[in-house]
Amino acid sequence: MQSLKLSEAHKFEEIEHTADWSYRVWGENLTELFLQAAAGLYRLAGILLTCEPRITRDIELKAIDSESLLIAWLNELLYLHESERLGFDQLEILHLDETTLHARVTGAPTQEWLKDIKAVTYHNLTIRETQSGLEVTLVLDV
Repeated sequence: MQSLKLSEAHKFEEIEHTADWSYRVWGENLTELFLQAAAGLYRLAGILLTCEPRITRDIELKAIDSESLLIAWLNELLYLHESERLGFDQLEILHLDETTLHARVTGAPTQEWLKDIKAVTYHNLTIRETQSGLEVTLVLDV
């Protein structure tokens, strides 16, 4: 189990992209990569949460590989924002392997969401091994 508070996220950077919006994420392992990718998504979107009510959700996802699972994870967070106006500032991954994710997220209704993001795409998506762990570049459809 590994967790991250949104305020602790720092392993991502926005990068230039011709048509959409893109950012690079890195982590020591797959769990940290998934946590940093979610935190980066929220930080780049300019999320601001209300103070109350605090809401906790369990998210369980399956996919054919790590890349597909990462996209499903981020798109699920976008879906919860779009459908219920929720955002999460505490992210906890209870179980993660290459095809299965079980996470617990805690947050609140969004007060502000500055950048409209339609989806996280598969464009040039590859999780790469580096000397310090894993890295991925994500492209957002805006």
